[in-house]
Amino acid sequence: MRTLKGPTDHVVVVGAGLSGLSAALHLLGAGRQVTVVERAAEPGGRAGLLERGGYRIDTGPTVLTMPDIADEAFAAVGERLADRVELIPLHPAYRARFADGSTLDVHTGAQAMEAEIERFAGAREALGYRRLRRWLERLYRVQMRRFIDTNFDSPLGLLTPDLARLAVLGGFGRLDARVGRFLDDERLRRVFTFQALYAGVPPARALAAYAVIAYMDTVAGVYFPAGGMHALPRAMARAASDAGGDLRFEHDVTRLERSGERITAVITDRGRIPCDAVVLTPDLPVAYRLLTHRPRRPVPLRHSPSAVVLHAGTDRTWPQLAHHTLSFGASWKSTFTELTRTGRLMSDPSLLITRPTATDSSLAPPGRHLHYVLAPCPNTDIGAGVREWRDLAPRYRDTLVRQLERRGLDGFGAAVQEECLVTPADWSAQGHAAGSPFSAAHTFAQTGPFRPANLVRGTTNAVLAGCGTTPGVGVPTVLLSGKLAAARVTGAGQPTRVRPRASGPVTKGPVA
Repeated sequence: MRTLKGPTDHVVVVGAGLSGLSAALHLLGAGRQVTVVERAAEPGGRAGLLERGGYRIDTGPTVLTMPDIADEAFAAVGERLADRVELIPLHPAYRARFADGSTLDVHTGAQAMEAEIERFAGAREALGYRRLRRWLERLYRVQMRRFIDTNFDSPLGLLTPDLARLAVLGGFGRLDARVGRFLDDERLRRVFTFQALYAGVPPARALAAYAVIAYMDTVAGVYFPAGGMHALPRAMARAASDAGGDLRFEHDVTRLERSGERITAVITDRGRIPCDAVVLTPDLPVAYRLLTHRPRRPVPLRHSPSAVVLHAGTDRTWPQLAHHTLSFGASWKSTFTELTRTGRLMSDPSLLITRPTATDSSLAPPGRHLHYVLAPCPNTDIGAGVREWRDLAPRYRDTLVRQLERRGLDGFGAAVQEECLVTPADWSAQGHAAGSPFSAAHTFAQTGPFRPANLVRGTTNAVLAGCGTTPGVGVPTVLLSGKLAAARVTGAGQPTRVRPRASGPVTKGPVA
């Protein structure tokens, strides 16, 4: 594995999101001096927090899986995730509601899910689920260490015995067809393939290997941190500070100072921070602009679909909603065509509705409730542009409310007391390419060693982390990207050396 050249004693991490904090913890555990600079007033990045009218709103991801990956970052500095964050397992992990009126609770326990599928679709489908679950478990074991939690220096890194094992498992076939070998019921196939949308590829075209995301959702378990998803980056930031990290908030990075191919300092609007190495976690266009170098690719990057998110604080709720509810429209294949090819808004939308107050009532004023409605939409490369969204946003908000009311959330519009609508125009303003918070799509040509690398030619001491680089999109993989970036700094196989706990400074304002 290639590593950064030259000294790496003091590392500046740009961005205090999940990937940056993961990198910081792994670097601190390996004995590096670490400074984290963040333009916002608090940690989190995309996993941010909005406080409005007594509501505490997670502005980023709402689904937490594979918490052991976060625990690994805490362990690097001698900590435990469980000592910092109370994780609540969600039962069910999801509730799926279909256009025909049927409902399925998605359990992560094998027996509970098998019984639920038998109730929902019969004994034959329950038997198919049992076989599917075994396949998902085998797929995960083959992929995790060799293809996900790994740094690739070239496509030759794929040539391991596990590549043959993945091929035998059908990982290079198509996701929808492979799941169809186990399940005949089209509704059930949706439950185990909708995750391909996270990867930016329709299930009919996604590699079957991406069923590993379904493993994370439907087998490994879904959790919610008490206090909201933002509790995770807050805890990571505190652990980094306690381990000696220097966290500087409200410091906006304006440029990188260079001497030849080496970055010698990070320049912020507050001052100059000398460094031996730098980890950059902003979205790729911002990182490349700071590096003054954009890698050449044979074809331009394809970006994932975007999303419109309606955050609504309401004076009532609806008992048919679980913590996470998948509300499927009747359309399916045509929905992905609209999202990834024609650039039209979904004519018959499938939505993710999250009700965090079902698990933690402290996130809203007494007697009030929070609802997060995510509607996938085309990115600005193929759909409506930033200017169009400024006019379209209020109309689409009303369309979403009417859709929710038609699907049984009677009086939703009248119940809203506080709200915030986020559109591709807002994602663009935050620096996300193509107005998508999900970055580059996971097509075959943008996966593994073909994904934008975390080492960039033209500089010898910078490394990237975040969802745009390896291994990709999602909370577990973003945390891994920070770990992999740290490994590029510290070297392969270097033992973790836990630093003694010593509270580091948390700085706002000018650098002394």
